[in-house]
Amino acid sequence: MDEPAPADEIFIAHEAGHFRIALRRSAQARRYTLRLRPSSQDLVLTMPQRGSLRSAKEFAERHRGWIAEKMARLPQTIPFVHGAMVPLRGVEHRIVHQHQPRGLVRVIELPGGPELHVSGDAAHIARRISDFLRREARKDLAAAVARHSASLNLPVRSISLKDTRSRWGSCSSRGALNFSWRLIFAPPHVLDYLAAHEVAHLRHMNHSDAFWAVTRQLCPQMDVAERWLKQNGASLHLYGKD
Repeated sequence: MDEPAPADEIFIAHEAGHFRIALRRSAQARRYTLRLRPSSQDLVLTMPQRGSLRSAKEFAERHRGWIAEKMARLPQTIPFVHGAMVPLRGVEHRIVHQHQPRGLVRVIELPGGPELHVSGDAAHIARRISDFLRREARKDLAAAVARHSASLNLPVRSISLKDTRSRWGSCSSRGALNFSWRLIFAPPHVLDYLAAHEVAHLRHMNHSDAFWAVTRQLCPQMDVAERWLKQNGASLHLYGKD
């Protein structure tokens, strides 16, 4: 006999496959709603605080066709494997596995386009590419943050990288900045804008007109970068997934 699903998720069977749906209880919710999150490619069912799992399951079952259709339209993820194309600072690079003992990643410029050469065991390609990209992201973000914080003469407590879904960056009241390492996939002006955005929060911990004025002062390309993120940001979450 199958074990019951945990209280925070349910599963729906359809001829197109089996789908996991995360449950979110909300005190403000008056009805059941389904949402597909493109960045994380998962489904969320929001339900009233006192709603039942049975009602949530029945609601999801009635929308099986919608779920299957939406999931089928999602773009394919791009794992870090030999032959895959991934953007580095907005430029497509082909991953090429090199049969050499040392596990290094190098950027090689070739007439046919740049490549990321990965040596070592093939089983470790994904980890080595991921580690390399995170190091490059940290280097670029540290340089951008240092430049913008110097312009405002404001200290930065720390910089950390995570794989965040809901935001590209954040700033704590103590001056700790956090960024998504996936910004390394974007063109440099986009990463620079996010660094300027969070540094501007060191002066204004809000999104007031004064905050946006400081951000624009630091990054005149702010509007261009925001448009790029709106159009392409979700695609940055597709890379490095099986």
